[in-house]
Amino acid sequence: MKLENNVSIVTGASRGIGAATAKSLAKEGSHIVLVDLLDCNETAERIKQNNPNVEVVAQQCDIKKREQVENVINETVDRFGRLDVVVNNAGTCSRLSLEHMTDDMWFRDIDTNLKGTFLFTQSAIYPHMKNQGSGKIINVSSISGIMGGPISGEKSPSGETGRSGPAYAASKGGIIALTKWVAKEVGELGINCNSIAPGPVETEITKGMNYKLNQAIQRMGTPEDIAEAAVYLASPGADYVTGEVLKVCGGSAIG
Repeated sequence: MKLENNVSIVTGASRGIGAATAKSLAKEGSHIVLVDLLDCNETAERIKQNNPNVEVVAQQCDIKKREQVENVINETVDRFGRLDVVVNNAGTCSRLSLEHMTDDMWFRDIDTNLKGTFLFTQSAIYPHMKNQGSGKIINVSSISGIMGGPISGEKSPSGETGRSGPAYAASKGGIIALTKWVAKEVGELGINCNSIAPGPVETEITKGMNYKLNQAIQRMGTPEDIAEAAVYLASPGADYVTGEVLKVCGGSAIG
């Protein structure tokens, strides 16, 4: 078991990529702290049933609020005595075009996706991972943050489209830049910071979207595809990997 007795926090863990990632980390022996605004008890019960030797904690948290984030981090370290992995997965995705984008929708994506990642990353590293001398930060970005969102579907009268909007692209691009900056800052502390950039994945966010799969592998991704990439980056096998953006997208962002 690659992660036996490790402690991992996964945000956005009630469903989709977050739930799949938590299950995969637990399968490798990591204790799990599930974080979401939504109820994570169903995910927690499934993990416990399949991994009786793993401890699972569900925490409700608004990742945009510093005090709540710090409470989750501190309670995790108080309970387990360590923190090995943080997977910053929680996010929102507006699909409004630039023309129809509102301030509220812009800041919803920026604050949830980028600020939430910043808060959990900072609070996990300083002082806990720094004092521990080890840790893995894994930030879920998107190929939208690399290529500006693949063109997909027709716009509705309200301006919505299958293509992720400019706020989402900006937030995910920011996560990629933050990942690289942090990796350079904390490598000497024994901490790795990497990002996973999913392509189209079958989740609640993409339900009903008509994606043009102009890619090498002609299928939508699954949450489990992303989860396995997270397990790799969390494992000792990635100890010499930092500042990287691992595209898990079926080849939709080759180049």
